[in-house]
Amino acid sequence: MSDSYVKNVVEAALLAAGRPLPANEIRELFDEFERPELARVEAALAALAVDFEGRGIELREVASGFRVQVRDAVAMPVSRLWQERPPKYSRALLETLALVAYRQPITRGEIEDIRGVQVNPNIIRTLQEREWVRVIGHRDVPGRPELLATTRGFLDYFGLKSLDDLPTLAQLRDVESLGVQLEFGGTMEAAQAQDPDGGTIEMVEVVEVVEVVDVVEGVELVGGDAPADPGDETAPPRKVD
Repeated sequence: MSDSYVKNVVEAALLAAGRPLPANEIRELFDEFERPELARVEAALAALAVDFEGRGIELREVASGFRVQVRDAVAMPVSRLWQERPPKYSRALLETLALVAYRQPITRGEIEDIRGVQVNPNIIRTLQEREWVRVIGHRDVPGRPELLATTRGFLDYFGLKSLDDLPTLAQLRDVESLGVQLEFGGTMEAAQAQDPDGGTIEMVEVVEVVEVVDVVEGVELVGGDAPADPGDETAPPRKVD
């Protein structure tokens, strides 16, 4: 089996799948008796990435695997293929998502303490229905509040391979335009600190959350239908947690 054939199969699979594909899954597509080594599949992926340089598409590795996607530089004209406008989300939802992303695992009560307002249940429900946030356990305190964290779908949607690829706050301040879909890159170093005992202290303060949301506020997120966006909250925080 030639390397060009392996690369052609890999390319066709990525274009046809409509979702990210891990290298192992791509390898399993080949006939059992002539299945290439994983290294050959990975070499084909690397070759495709080079082939796509300077073109309107790119090969991107995200949390769930590899995918072919439209480059940011041409995303705006391509987005006009879809007549329906993508959903826009409120500042309250974006602040909540930013807190979960940078301070996970986090409880709803902790989000409320930082934001200073009660979290509308519709916001958490919307994030869960979008499969961006999920419950991963319960805090071992009275009331056992749910612990919220981001999902693999969140990483895939925002083009991240892992949480280490989240941008630092300094990087977000330097962003001039995010286009139709957010593009993240960087590390979490500036968003995380350690206390003298080795524990993690506040990773995102109110002002930092505002800075994150100032960058993304008003950006239209692409990704299909979504529930109606819940409004902001004005009631005082709950004290359950």
